[in-house]
Amino acid sequence: MKHTTESFARRSSGTRSQILEAAGQVFAEKGFDRATGKEIAERANTNSAAINYHFGGIERLYVAVLTEAHKSVASIEEIAAIAQSPLDPEEKLRRLIAFGIAALAEARQSWAIRVLSREFLAPTPVRLAVEDRELLPKRRLVAQVVAEALGRPEDDPVVSRCCFSVMAPVTLLFVWEAENAARAFPGCCGDDACAESLVEHLTEFALGGIRAVAALAAAQEQGTAAPGQDEPPCSSV
Repeated sequence: MKHTTESFARRSSGTRSQILEAAGQVFAEKGFDRATGKEIAERANTNSAAINYHFGGIERLYVAVLTEAHKSVASIEEIAAIAQSPLDPEEKLRRLIAFGIAALAEARQSWAIRVLSREFLAPTPVRLAVEDRELLPKRRLVAQVVAEALGRPEDDPVVSRCCFSVMAPVTLLFVWEAENAARAFPGCCGDDACAESLVEHLTEFALGGIRAVAALAAAQEQGTAAPGQDEPPCSSV
């Protein structure tokens, strides 16, 4: 009886994985609105009833696909290992940027990138469930590093704005086809040498901005002008 139960569990797990893989491909090609359970089931060599059995319907299947895409491209654990390491904040930031560029290169040919790109450009109603579990925790980890580099508390609006500036270029590369990005900005995408140069550029650019913003915020608090300014800046950094 135990052997029979274990065999069923293996078959069930295999079917679930096949459906998830097939769904990722179909969602990447057609998007959530145009994908059908029938097409996904046919590609997974199963039937539509199996989708309901394993996932509870196509909407929950899409949530599972988005979750898998987030984890396969950049897991929370991998980002946390960098953010919570004993390295100094600037080195942490460099490694986070390098990790993002490397993850992008590794995932270029997978359906995960295309699914996430579609969701980013045309958000679906189910995105919030995945964002709360996958995207926001990653953003908070990046914010911890940026806050350390700025010398500011994490809830300071300056930290949030700097996070946006740091994450935006890498996010853009995730949703932009590599060939188009390379055509528009030669030297930004391509071989390993380009990737290494891009990491160094984005790191130095981000750190230069962070240092300038930190100095500006400190000058505001002291009521003095930042270097190069005759008057104290306004309150929004």
